[in-house]
Amino acid sequence: MQVPLMRLQCGKMGSDSAAARYASATNFTISQDKPYAELWMGTHPSNPSKDLHTGRTLLDLVQDNQALMSTEISKKYENKLPFLFKVLSINKALSIQAHPNKKLAEQIHARDPKNYPDDNHKPEMTIAIMPFDGLCGFRPLKEIAHFLQHVPSLRTLVGEEAAAKFESAVQGQETSDDESKAKQNKEALQAVFTALMESKPEDVEAQAPKLIQQAQSEAAKFAVGSSSSPPPPAGQELADLMLRLNSQFPNDIGLFVTFFLNYVKLEVGEAMFLKADDIHAYLSGDIIECMASSDNVVRAGFTPKFKDVSTLTSMLTYSYAPISEQKMEPRDYERCKLNDKAYSSSSTTILYDPPIEEFSVVRTELKGQGAKVTFEAVEGPSIVICTQGSGKIGVGPKSEELKEGYVYFVGATAELVVESMGSGRLVAFKAFCELDGKSEGGKL
Repeated sequence: MQVPLMRLQCGKMGSDSAAARYASATNFTISQDKPYAELWMGTHPSNPSKDLHTGRTLLDLVQDNQALMSTEISKKYENKLPFLFKVLSINKALSIQAHPNKKLAEQIHARDPKNYPDDNHKPEMTIAIMPFDGLCGFRPLKEIAHFLQHVPSLRTLVGEEAAAKFESAVQGQETSDDESKAKQNKEALQAVFTALMESKPEDVEAQAPKLIQQAQSEAAKFAVGSSSSPPPPAGQELADLMLRLNSQFPNDIGLFVTFFLNYVKLEVGEAMFLKADDIHAYLSGDIIECMASSDNVVRAGFTPKFKDVSTLTSMLTYSYAPISEQKMEPRDYERCKLNDKAYSSSSTTILYDPPIEEFSVVRTELKGQGAKVTFEAVEGPSIVICTQGSGKIGVGPKSEELKEGYVYFVGATAELVVESMGSGRLVAFKAFCELDGKSEGGKL
């Protein structure tokens, strides 16, 4: 019987910051002149984690012993971990992208396995471990109309006819709850966004310098117009964002896509959830990311990699809403017990529970020497990463060292204990899967 607690060596790097620091806790040496972006934790065939002591992949181990994940989860997810856990350190904007739903994933994998390496969907959740900014989902229609009116280069690329049709279609019903009007709004949004994305490369090359010139000349008044409450980001912040993105991807179509998408900032501990077929781009910061176990990405901007504009524009949901609707509301995690020492009242266990079955994540913060949390056993597998501090992690009689960058796999039905050994804070994230009401109230 495989011991239900094993330390993992995780990899797949690529941007300087937390991902590299955490990876260096195993047999990985940071080269200061190389960027490092991603730390993967899981069984995805592209880069499965390894048992640090035996060198065997986690994929092999869970396939050899179904009890590590539970028979039910092993059967449902074909002997693979249902989720992929990541640390991302983003210094340069990541591609404008979306992840396909299950049906589309199967279709594009069959059609183009080189660029779409598996057939699974990829809903994902992002939790900030350092301040983060990004683009997420289509912004309210009124805001898009505002930018079409105040950014001439954007309107030129979209085309006067497409811009006017969009404005006419949505005017006065931008926030309508009527189902038929909402459908018309989405169709209008799809038409105008597709018009932008199908711009000729030479037209983008011609208009991008004009956009940057406007940002530089207008500065604090950039794209504000006469509005007393312009769309966020506004003025100087938006001008600075344009200059930053253009320095990374000069004359890229992504500069113009920014005006269609919500600009989001996450402070430490804040999170957002992205359904399959939601468009997004991560711009900067360090995050914990959890997703269904997939590596399918449909890209269309801010990238030298393969772009698939026709698939992207046809697959999106074209849902539009303020970013507040995609931010998550974490809550206290009740299936654990913090120790009874006086200072433990300031320690926390917070649950991030998206409306899907594959995963949930608990953020634990223990404050002070000896602060401890005991997690009830769950009927599925977990992966734990420590992002700050030092302490111990234990299952039954087995206890191991825990410090920044250490990653552990915890088998199904194992009670887990985490204890702080330093005078400061210990912060750890635990991703887990449990079928049939895995967290407090189950899934919606």
